[in-house]
Parts: sequence; C-alpha cells; structure tokens
Amino acid sequence: MLSGFENPFHLLIIALVVLLLFGAKRLPEMGRALGSGMREFKDGVLGRDERAPTHAVLEPSSEAGDRARHATPGG
Repeated sequence: MLSGFENPFHLLIIALVVLLLFGAKRLPEMGRALGSGMREFKDGVLGRDERAPTHAVLEPSSEAGDRARHATPGG
C-alpha cells in the first residue's frame, strides 16, 4: 500500500505540494508546534509533569522523629 513512498521523487512532489499549500514562512512554525505537541504527548504518556521537580529531596520532618521516639520501648 505505501510502496510508492520508497521513491524519492514521490517524497519530493509531496514536499513541494506542502510548501505550496502552507508557504515557506508557515512551515517552521508548524514544525515547532508539531515537535512541542509530540513532546507533551510523550510526557503525558510517561506520567511526567512539567510543574513537578525532576529530583525531589525528602527532608525528615520533626513529627516523624517524635513518632519514632514514642514508638521505642521504654521511651
């Protein structure tokens, strides 16, 4: 079915038609939009959130230390 796309001449014709339809000014904008959309999709599938820090540092809280001291025998 897609065996015609193996020919470089066919790809050249498709590129020329796209250039005529959208213009040379609009093509870089479309490429950036497509790239950012693909990046957002990938991040969404992998469960990444751009607002969340990539490496979270956990600091012990004072409440956790209090509970640990009360749980020890004889304390």
